[in-house]
Amino acid sequence: MGPLLFISGQEIIIILVVALLLFGADKLPEIAKTVGRGMREIRKATDEIKQEIENSTKEIREDLNEVTDSLRKDITDVTNSVQKDFNEAAGAVNKEINDAAGAVNKEINEAAGAVNKEINDTADEINNSVK
Repeated sequence: MGPLLFISGQEIIIILVVALLLFGADKLPEIAKTVGRGMREIRKATDEIKQEIENSTKEIREDLNEVTDSLRKDITDVTNSVQKDFNEAAGAVNKEINDAAGAVNKEINEAAGAVNKEINDTADEINNSVK
């Protein structure tokens, strides 16, 4: 029906009248039957080709899905591995920072204690000399 879209109803009637005049009323049903069979055979062949294309693309789609799933799994594995390595490195860096901060904090506290002791000793000496 697709190729007949550009033909109007009047043109179809004119074609039928010309066919009736050329072939006669007794041959027209036989011609229509032959044309119908030809159209049915073309439709059947088209359906078979569509089915064959669908079957062959089905196998390709399944293969593509397998490859895609494999790639997703590999990417997930690599991502997890990188994330694990990153977390381990971040943990080691945090530990070193905490160790260094602890050492610096200890040295500051020792220095502050020594300064406080010096201040207290000096204050005691001043207090003793003032008395």
